[in-house]
Amino acid sequence: MPYRVCFVCTGNICRSPMAESVFRARIVEAGLDGLVEADSAGTDGWHAGDGADPRAVAVLEENGYTAEHTARRFAPSWFARLDLVIALDVSHLRTLRRLAPTQQDAGKVRLLRSYDPGAGDDLNVPDPYYGETDGFHACLEMLEAASTGLLSSIREQAEGRAV
Repeated sequence: MPYRVCFVCTGNICRSPMAESVFRARIVEAGLDGLVEADSAGTDGWHAGDGADPRAVAVLEENGYTAEHTARRFAPSWFARLDLVIALDVSHLRTLRRLAPTQQDAGKVRLLRSYDPGAGDDLNVPDPYYGETDGFHACLEMLEAASTGLLSSIREQAEGRAV
């Protein structure tokens, strides 16, 4: 059974689909395709059924990532099939932990930037939605930095499942 990770932001059109795309690329680069699965969702359903923000898509594509995506809302029942739920900021972390059906499920929720040793004290990935394209570039840099550490932290568990 693959190790399953879900990235969660607010509307699932900017940060979390970008994180999903970056992490999927890291999975392939590491030769863990089939051993680790990634997807994304939002804490709210405002954009359910929509594609990713065009600015997110443009930044992903110009940096060599795929950007196919359909937004959806995170459901508490998903905790049962997920190994790790990655929040993009502290408000998502709190919301997801409140949604968790059990303490064990709440323990699956982590902040993405906690996997970036260079992140310092601010572990939030700022929402680029209300800004310009440069915010999406900054977001991508944060996602890339944290994704490497995230994959390193779960690699052994994912490979252990394949044995």
